[in-house]
Amino acid sequence: MEEINSQVGNTNQLTIAEQRKRWFKEFMKPFLVVVVIYITMYMIRNNFKAAQPLLKSQLGLTTTDLGYIGFVFSIVYGFGKFIVGYIVDGKNTKKILSILLLLSSITVLCLGLLFTMNNVPMGWIIVLWSLNGLFQCVGGPSSASVITQWTTRNNRGRYIGLWNASHNIGGGFAGIFAVWCATTFFKGQVAGMFIIPAIVAAIVAVVTFFIGKNRPEDLGWNSSEEIFGEPIEEANVDAENLTKWEIFKKYLLTNPYIWILCVANVFVYIVRIGIDNWAPLYVTEHLNFSQEAAAQTIFYFEMGALVGCLAWGYISDLLKGRPALVATISTILLPIGIIGYQLGTTELVINVSLFMLGMMVFGPQLLINLSMLGFVPKKATVVSGGLLGAFAYLFGDSMAKILLAKISDPSKNGVNFFGHVLHGWNDTFIIFYISIVIIVVLLGSVALAEEKSKRIKVE
Repeated sequence: MEEINSQVGNTNQLTIAEQRKRWFKEFMKPFLVVVVIYITMYMIRNNFKAAQPLLKSQLGLTTTDLGYIGFVFSIVYGFGKFIVGYIVDGKNTKKILSILLLLSSITVLCLGLLFTMNNVPMGWIIVLWSLNGLFQCVGGPSSASVITQWTTRNNRGRYIGLWNASHNIGGGFAGIFAVWCATTFFKGQVAGMFIIPAIVAAIVAVVTFFIGKNRPEDLGWNSSEEIFGEPIEEANVDAENLTKWEIFKKYLLTNPYIWILCVANVFVYIVRIGIDNWAPLYVTEHLNFSQEAAAQTIFYFEMGALVGCLAWGYISDLLKGRPALVATISTILLPIGIIGYQLGTTELVINVSLFMLGMMVFGPQLLINLSMLGFVPKKATVVSGGLLGAFAYLFGDSMAKILLAKISDPSKNGVNFFGHVLHGWNDTFIIFYISIVIIVVLLGSVALAEEKSKRIKVE
């Protein structure tokens, strides 16, 4: 009798059936929290991209200056993903997300105030924007951790896909919102693109801190697998008796597919950031678009990415867990959008191409992360996502910013690439095509291993 009472107490006097019935309502609280927080994080990150033309015209920054600011952000963001991810793994990542968003908003507010000065020190811009990178670095892995705690392998893909679309919403509206803030409250001054979004982010951070639980167990419930009657994965059982380092060594360090996914993610980021980060500047300098039209490029890219996140995650579920295969297919389709983006001269062609590029590039962007989750236990969700992100930002994101900045900057001499000098906006597309070939080869190898593994299980 005592054993039965103990079991009832551990589940807050709710049977498994009652927990399953109430699961969606309780899950939606932390799920919507991580969605709103991630939208807001991108609102105070992508505003910098939209502000680049004004940072050049009003503050006198060069394209190379902007590239270096982005490069330092990427380095801090990349190292932070792994180091901070290692620290926060196993903790209440839902509350940590709100705290990090608050710190990020304070940093961006300080940056906006700095831009009201006549002579803005380049060093302070780098320091403050790097701190923003540090505070946002584990936003993605921490959000994925919350969702992973509440879901099972059979229903995780759709929710990860839905959540992943959140940064497309934030990223897509960031530029439009930032320009509106500057125009409405600061007479078109670039400082307004940072100050108002930062204030909004601070309010969001405080409110979300008090909503929802990090995992079902925090309600006194059973684990998500027990609630849905699914077997607890061996990795999760094994991880209960392992230290953080033992988990990292066993499930990440010695797994070759983890490293293949990390390298593939580098080249995905070269394409994604190479287009997304430089689109506003590309259309203003190369095609003479207006500031408003430049800000809208981010919107169309991110809206395409939103559709891609929803579609590719669902398609992966329909194919019964073949994320690498679906990612390979979406990568093969990428050149269609790139050709339109490269050759287009009107706003319609450019925006349609950017929509397609966003939709296709977020196939591998989403599914590489989803594939990674299948290799590790829940206790390593943040650090595995951090490792994946570290590769992406230390190598992919930084290369997209520094390398493409040097190639596209008219005041520089370009980049010598195997005896051929790449110089000008048109030559940046060569880097994209090379990256796509590498992505297809790497993800194709994971897809083959994925299929082989499934056939062995069937036999």
